[in-house]
Amino acid sequence: MNISQIHRTRFILLHFLFWIGVWFFFVYFFSYNSENTSYVTKFSSFLLPVTMLITYFVVYYLIPSYLLTKRYKLFALYSVYTLIFSTYLILIAIFGSFIFLSNMEMQHMPLMSRNYIFILILVYLIVFVVSFVSLLSHNFKTISKNKELENKILETQLTIKNQELHYLKKQIHPHFLFNTLNTIYGFALKKSKDTPDIILKLSNLLDYILYQVNKPKVSLKEEISHIKDYIELEKIRFQDTLKVSFKADTISDKIQIAPMLFIPFVENAFKHGNLIAGFLEIDIDITLSESILNFSIKNTILQNETKQTTSGIGLENIKKRLDILYAKNYTLDSIQKNKWHTVTLTILNIKETINA
Repeated sequence: MNISQIHRTRFILLHFLFWIGVWFFFVYFFSYNSENTSYVTKFSSFLLPVTMLITYFVVYYLIPSYLLTKRYKLFALYSVYTLIFSTYLILIAIFGSFIFLSNMEMQHMPLMSRNYIFILILVYLIVFVVSFVSLLSHNFKTISKNKELENKILETQLTIKNQELHYLKKQIHPHFLFNTLNTIYGFALKKSKDTPDIILKLSNLLDYILYQVNKPKVSLKEEISHIKDYIELEKIRFQDTLKVSFKADTISDKIQIAPMLFIPFVENAFKHGNLIAGFLEIDIDITLSESILNFSIKNTILQNETKQTTSGIGLENIKKRLDILYAKNYTLDSIQKNKWHTVTLTILNIKETINA
C-alpha cells in the first residue's frame, strides 16, 4: 500500500467515524422526553444522509469555489439556494417519518423530531462545525505552504548570494595578481636583486589568496599582515618615491572579517595615487572600538586631476561583497579634499556579525 492509498484509507475512516458520532448526536437530542427508541434511531438515520449531503456540498463546493476565491456575492446567493434546498429535504424527512414511522399519528412522533426549526439548527450546527474545521485546515495548509515557499525563496537567495560572492572573489584575484606580476616582470627585466624578495612576498600572498580567501572569515590580524606584505611589494616598486604610514590597533586573534576586504582599497590607492613633490604618500589607519571597525586610507592626488575613480573592478566588487556580507551594517565614504583622496569603511556590530 503506497502513501496515497494510506491517506485515502485514513480519510475515509475518519469521515466514517465522524458521521457515526453525528448519528449518536442526533439520537441523543431526539430522544429528549421520548421513549420511542425505534422512531428516534430511524429518524436519525433518515436525517443523517441529508446532513451529509448539505455538509459536503458546502465544504467541497461552496467554500472552495466562492468563499475562498472571494466571490462573496455568489457565495451568499448559492448559500440561500442551499438553505432553501436543505429546508425541502428536511421537510421530506419529517413528513416521510410522519407517514412511515408514526403511521400518521402525531402523538407517536417525539417532540424534537417534529420541530422543523430545531432540526434545521441541528443540521446547520454540524455544517458550521465541519466548515469551520475545513477553513482552519485550509488556513493551516496555506500558512505551511507559504512558509515552505518563503524558506525555498530564502534558500535560493542565499545560494545566489553565495554564488555571486564566489564569482566576485574570483574577479578580485586576477585583478590583484595582474598588478603584482607586472611589478615582478619589470624587476626581472632589470635583473634586480630585489626580484627574489618580491617573489617570496608574492608567494605568501598567493597562499592567502588560494587557500585562506575561500574561507567565509579570516583573522583581521592575518588581513593586516598581508596588507603589510602588499605594501612591502609596492615599496620595492616605488623605491624612494613612496611614503607610507600604517597604523593598526592591537587586535585580538578572535576578530574576523571577510578575506581580502581591505587589500583592494590599498591597491586602488597605489594605482590612482599621484606623486606630489616627488613622493606618493599613503596613510592607512585601522581601529577597533568596541564593536565598530574603522578602516581609513588616503593617498595624494593632483588637485587638477578629476576625482579619483572608484569604479574599478576591485572596488566595485568590494561594494557588492559588502552589501552581501554586511548588509546595513557598514558605511563606505569617499572624499577628495586638497591633495588627499580618502576612503573610509566602517563596519558596525563587528562582533555580532562575526559570531553569527
